[in-house]
Parts: sequence; structure tokens; C-alpha cells
Amino acid sequence: MRTLKEWDVKVKLVRTKRGAILHKIELSENHFFLEQNPLKDSKYGVAYRKIKNKFPEFYMFWEIKNNRYTGRLLVGSFLEKEEIDEFITLLAQSEEFKKFEHILEEIEEEEKEG
Repeated sequence: MRTLKEWDVKVKLVRTKRGAILHKIELSENHFFLEQNPLKDSKYGVAYRKIKNKFPEFYMFWEIKNNRYTGRLLVGSFLEKEEIDEFITLLAQSEEFKKFEHILEEIEEEEKEG
């Protein structure tokens, strides 16, 4: 594996004006991802709260550039091997993926450019 680009990323725990404690992933001064507020009574707040009840280590972040939501999200979850099938089935609304073989990618050593 060869590094093509590298970022200095900061992960912060922030408190909003309304008191919600959220994760913030800073890519640069005016570009960051802010965790969906699970306490917010909105379409995505309610959905996030329900998903977090079932998968506590699921995260959903909204991309914000120059103080504007871009409409893009970063989502992911830390799961144990036993949990992934249920998670994928929920997302895919199908168990068709179970027909395929579980193949792990080879972990490559990282090469330095230059």
C-alpha cells in the first residue's frame, strides 16, 4: 500500500448551544463533519436516535463547508463480526449478500513516497 495523500484531521467532542454533546471531525478551518444530534426531533434526529439504540457505535456526520451544509454525509459503525450481518441486512433490505463468500483483503505494508 502506498500513501497518495495525507490529512491532518482533528476529532473533537463539542457542546452545542442547546447542550447536545457531539463529535466533530475537522479537516480544515472551514471544512468539517458534525455528528447528527440524536436529541433533535427532526427526520434525521429521530432516525439517528433509533439506529443508535440498536447499534450504539453507529455514527452519522453531516459535511459542512464554509458554514453551509453540503448535503453529504459520512456514516459508519464499529461492529463485531457477529453484528455485521444484521447491520447489512437492515441496510440492504435483503439477505442476498449472504450467498457470497467472506474474503478478507490482504493487509499491505504502507510505502513512503519519494
